[in-house]
Amino acid sequence: MIAKCKAIAHGGNALEYIFCEGKLGRLLALHNLCGETPKEIHEEMKLINDYNSRCKNKFLRIEIGIAPKDEPLMTFKTLNRLALLFAKQMGLDDHQWVAVTHKDTDNLHIHIIANRISLGGQVYDTTFVSNRAARVAEDLSHKYGLTIANEVHSARPHRKVQADPARERTKHQVRNICYALLEKHKGKGLSGHSMFLYELHRSGVTIERMKNKQGKVYGLKFTYDGHSFKASEIGRDFGFRTLPKQFESDNTLKPIIPSAHSSTRSTNDSTPTTQVASPVVDVALDTAGSLLSETGEVTALQTHGADYAEIAWQRRLRNQAVKKKKRGRGI
Repeated sequence: MIAKCKAIAHGGNALEYIFCEGKLGRLLALHNLCGETPKEIHEEMKLINDYNSRCKNKFLRIEIGIAPKDEPLMTFKTLNRLALLFAKQMGLDDHQWVAVTHKDTDNLHIHIIANRISLGGQVYDTTFVSNRAARVAEDLSHKYGLTIANEVHSARPHRKVQADPARERTKHQVRNICYALLEKHKGKGLSGHSMFLYELHRSGVTIERMKNKQGKVYGLKFTYDGHSFKASEIGRDFGFRTLPKQFESDNTLKPIIPSAHSSTRSTNDSTPTTQVASPVVDVALDTAGSLLSETGEVTALQTHGADYAEIAWQRRLRNQAVKKKKRGRGI
């Protein structure tokens, strides 16, 4: 058995929720109350808590979960007794509360809505109230031989997928392929980026963009041998924003400001390296271009070339002009 408790202000909505048709299982107990509908119960509680105008959260919401293997033992009488004992150990004897069961999930659970203001006008102390509720549930579990929350290891669907040995082996294969290619082409600019995508595609690994409801890309998905993985499962270097940065070269990060000698140098002396591209790089660029068009521009590598140098040079000239204007004493 497990329990949690919280002070809330919307007592009327909470009562409507626990009595909602389709969720309500059984009405277990009414304590210091006469009405049986959500509206009647709320009006009775409001008569008491209206005497305290300073308290904002005037209601307590308590949820008690029953372990699946204990459910066959839970008759109406047993559930009623558990609700009464739980409320008693929580110190709610002098308070109004209602307890019901819900049937909207696979696991049996109890809802209790209590008036935080007692019949005498005192406010219930909610310091570490959720921890207190957990301890009470553990004590009752020990006393009546029920399953304690720490002993329950529920089987969750996403954990089953991640624990699949075949999927784990495939993930290690994809990780080895991606890191080997990244190490090979890292820091080589646009050509390295293109070769990375080209060889990744040849290895059988495909990349897809993941979008939210607004159509914005928020991540990448790697697919290999029938298994899909988020970029975070492969490695932190393969995220939607971090992957393009792995191929940025030093020339892109540190642009050189042109000098007077570089502007007067003959163009015949320079050897344009961009024109000496090998056929393999051309094929890789074409393949990467097709891959980018298919996946909708998976990554956008920013390469501005010599524009950085021109912008930096013009900014330097403007700063020098501004400094000359500011010389002298101001009036």
